[in-house]
Amino acid sequence: MAERVIPLVDQRAAARAATVPAHAIAPSGLLADALGRPLRDLRISVTDRCNFRCSYCMPKEVFDKDYTYLPHGDLLTFEEITRVARLFVAHGVHKVRLTGGEPLLRKNIEILIAQLAQLRTPDGTPLDLTLTTNGSLLARKAKALKAAGLHRVTVSLDGLDDAVFRRMNDVDFPVAEVLAGIDAAREAGLGPIKVNMVVKRGTNEHEILPMARHFKGSGIVLRFIEYMDVGATNGWRMDEVVPSAEVIETIRRELPLVPLEAAAPGETAQRWGYADGKGEIGVISSVTQAFCGDCNRARLSTEGQVYTCLFATQGHDLRSLIRGGASDADIASAIGHVWQGREDRYSQLRASLPPDARAGQRRVEMSYIGG
Repeated sequence: MAERVIPLVDQRAAARAATVPAHAIAPSGLLADALGRPLRDLRISVTDRCNFRCSYCMPKEVFDKDYTYLPHGDLLTFEEITRVARLFVAHGVHKVRLTGGEPLLRKNIEILIAQLAQLRTPDGTPLDLTLTTNGSLLARKAKALKAAGLHRVTVSLDGLDDAVFRRMNDVDFPVAEVLAGIDAAREAGLGPIKVNMVVKRGTNEHEILPMARHFKGSGIVLRFIEYMDVGATNGWRMDEVVPSAEVIETIRRELPLVPLEAAAPGETAQRWGYADGKGEIGVISSVTQAFCGDCNRARLSTEGQVYTCLFATQGHDLRSLIRGGASDADIASAIGHVWQGREDRYSQLRASLPPDARAGQRRVEMSYIGG
């Protein structure tokens, strides 16, 4: 096996100032980027901390006991997050997903959820308000999250075998507690629930079928995610990617599948239904089948930087505008300016890029802006 080299590059400071354009860009709900893609989905990272050390996201070799996290004063407050989210919604966002790190580590996150739940699209429709979690704190928080106004959750779970799961989270956390969290979320009405499994060759690909068997007929949608070259610390290699086509073939040999139509424009997952009608799975193929063409997602980091792609090298600093006394109109114009200039399509271009451009040495970490 090739030696694993992890470049230590802190991308949190790699942001350009968000510019307020000379000509105001007033929210109309119809904002489009340079390739004609609308803005519909905002993913908000509420913390850069996580209690897991998954090798594909926050490997222990980098995120150890001496790692310096962002000081609390650098994080956007709940009121600042809600203000920015309201302006994104005015520009066309319909869906807000809270991420991290592990978002349930953010103290009093229910207060933020309650604030976001009050937002409405220009036509008066409530937001699709959701949250992605590793499930470790879900059993104790599910009822409060639902009461605050959260609609549904997505839980990361990379296998059912306890030894495999403990090895992957690298903090010896038992799979039973995550499954208990999923049960608690279902009982609280946080649904439909989705479960995401990152598949990494040589690590957990043998868990594909057990996961499919377990969640079939449960009402929970299981999604398999190709191991991605996000950031610089996960030691990504193409030979560790299990293509989605292989995942589908593995499952359908035992559990026949039929293709399903996309549920919404810009959806990242390709949907498959069980032939007997007992549920569905999804595959997210950002390595082998790019979905850049209709990507409609923006990401807001925990300290107020806007990223227009999961594979971005720089963000756009909104916090300086927010804390510098800028008006809502100016911040909205800055958001519009960022999105109108967006040309990102890294996954489509990956194969044609030279090796040094694909290596991920400058890209922002997934633990910082969420998946």
